[in-house]
Amino acid sequence: MKNFLIVKLSAIGDVLHALPVAYALKDRYPDCHISWVVEPAAYEILKMVPVIDELILFKKKEFRSLGGFMQNFGPLRRQLQKRHYDVSLDLQGLFKSAAITWVAGAKEKIGTCFMREGSDKISRPVVGPNARNHVIEQYLDVARALGCNGDQIKFGIEVPEREQDIARRLLAQCGMNASNPYVALVIGASSPNKRWTSEGFAKLSDWLYEQRLIPVMVGGGPREEQWAQEIEYMTDVPPVNLVGRTTLPQLAAVLQGAAVTVCGDTGPGHLSLALGTKTIMLIGPTNINRTGPYTQMENAVQISRDCRYCWKRSCPKGLDKECMEDITVDMVARKIKEIY
Repeated sequence: MKNFLIVKLSAIGDVLHALPVAYALKDRYPDCHISWVVEPAAYEILKMVPVIDELILFKKKEFRSLGGFMQNFGPLRRQLQKRHYDVSLDLQGLFKSAAITWVAGAKEKIGTCFMREGSDKISRPVVGPNARNHVIEQYLDVARALGCNGDQIKFGIEVPEREQDIARRLLAQCGMNASNPYVALVIGASSPNKRWTSEGFAKLSDWLYEQRLIPVMVGGGPREEQWAQEIEYMTDVPPVNLVGRTTLPQLAAVLQGAAVTVCGDTGPGHLSLALGTKTIMLIGPTNINRTGPYTQMENAVQISRDCRYCWKRSCPKGLDKECMEDITVDMVARKIKEIY
């Protein structure tokens, strides 16, 4: 039996992109044991993936002080070294993942084509045929280097029935029946330049009600709660508001039950894709060919500016409008009509 160690720590979207690697390994080596090192943000997602045999939690914040490092390094090292790994796959490609990979001490250490911060000195970079293609294929090239096929994109997240029940109750508390068709609106993003406008979400929400589709806002954190209030204020009839009210597994259940999800290039949007929900991803500064909705590229709505794919958190040109403002409600509504 082969023992594999996957090191992909964060963020949520990046961890989701790496999930097909675990399934490629299991397809090729059905009896293998897969351990995965992950940070707390994505831990609950990987708990819902049955092909992962062991999760090793890396609490990065606890290692930032000397005292925290001294207290936590020993237990982490013992957990990493209790199993003799045949191969480690560093899919993060940073100093922190390289350090974890080195401590684990696998016989063979390989990584992706974009290794940085000296991680290529610990793990051998795999530069496959997809080095310039979508990140999912870049990760799968690492699995292919181990003899895996990697032709099928499998995520295999299984949302527990208990979390589905809680999600249904949360929707019921908001006055709706989860069996009625609804559209999940992921109103936040990790950077301002990746987020659609509150006005856009508000107008779309009113349009959805006209189509007899219930708009349900999802997300978390104080900033997104503020955006949810802005959207409610701008609408004729406020959308259902679950922002800040769900855990990650409950969010997965809400997204799984949605008729459609509307989102930016953000973690919950990629979670919706991984769950197989029809997902309209609004793309501004990020490169659709690298991180777009790989399994549903036809459902992407992207800006037409020549400066798209700049990857900037805010517009570097100081233009009057952020790029995401170029995406209109009509553009999103037409896409919803196409797929629903």
